[in-house]
Amino acid sequence: MKSNIISKISLITAMLLAFTACGSEQNNTEQKATNDTNVEETAKEEKEVNDDGKKEDATTSENEDADSKEASEDNNFEGKTLNVVATSDSYVPLFEEFTKQTGADVEFLSMSSGEVISRTKAEGKPMADLWFGGGLDAFMEAKDDDLLEQYSSEMTDKLPAEYKDEDDYYFSKGLTVVGFLVNDSILQEKGLQVPKTWKDLADPKYKGEIIMSNPAISGTNYAALKGLLDLYGEEEGWELFEKINENIDFYSKRGKDPQEKTAQGEFGIGIIPVDQKAFDAAEDYGLTVVYPEDGIPWVPEGVAIFKDSENVDIAKAFVDFMLSEKSQNMIAEIDGKDTNQLIVPDIKGLDLGLPKDKLIDEDLTTFGSDREKILNKFKEIAGNKASEE
Repeated sequence: MKSNIISKISLITAMLLAFTACGSEQNNTEQKATNDTNVEETAKEEKEVNDDGKKEDATTSENEDADSKEASEDNNFEGKTLNVVATSDSYVPLFEEFTKQTGADVEFLSMSSGEVISRTKAEGKPMADLWFGGGLDAFMEAKDDDLLEQYSSEMTDKLPAEYKDEDDYYFSKGLTVVGFLVNDSILQEKGLQVPKTWKDLADPKYKGEIIMSNPAISGTNYAALKGLLDLYGEEEGWELFEKINENIDFYSKRGKDPQEKTAQGEFGIGIIPVDQKAFDAAEDYGLTVVYPEDGIPWVPEGVAIFKDSENVDIAKAFVDFMLSEKSQNMIAEIDGKDTNQLIVPDIKGLDLGLPKDKLIDEDLTTFGSDREKILNKFKEIAGNKASEE
């Protein structure tokens, strides 16, 4: 009897263990199936996300390629040539960059602003497509003579009003600013202090120590003279210049004479365009560059498209190219100036310490129209010290 009871208990225990094992195996199977389903769903979701990402990337890439292609097509001038009149051959790297971006070859001729106008008038047709660099008064005259093409774009619209023509016939690639180059040794030998202002230059103690280029020949020094008149007014300005004139023995015919002759010790003070070359000369020869504290004369350097030229479309593309950040940085390096930050704000450019708040509030609307009157008055004051021959 006892044996039968034990047998029954053992049988029941075995059955319970078998049932438990089956349930556990079933749970494990169900759990595995659930896990497998989750993995498959996760993999599917990830694939969908990745596929969407790829589609998005492909779409973005296609859009970028389309934009690039469109931009390339808009400025694709392969096989064409842009003819430029420039003030210097130093701009070759800039022209090469334009060729790289557009495919257009650039051929240029170096010529003064006066020659450009006289030749264009004489020939009765544009001598080039683009006019790059030169005195602002020449560009004003060219506009009045109907020699320039009007152009406006998103790039030219960004230019500050004082650095372009109000009707968009010419634009500035940079500014020329005027200051002093001082030979410290010469002044020390003579017990003279370094001049800080234009009024300082009027002091009789500097007699014979100042050299300035003839404003009738030098656009920079015409800008200096015009700036003084705008700074002090016509009456006081001419009175000041008359006193400065008494300290000048002669007016040089070459624009670079004041810097060279001051560096060589022939004069104590030169009135010059302030740029990197001036600072290099100062370092090499122990000189000092001075930005006049009472006001810095300045003048924009013009760029314009010739009217009815053969490649107006390429010239327009060049104007926009010129106003880009990369091009303005290149121009700043080539010209050795730090005024490009005024033309296109926020670019790096150079840093020559220009105190921009000292730039004279000039009236550029009369820069060209008053030129003849101003130069006639200058010649009257300067007399035979200002020979142009």
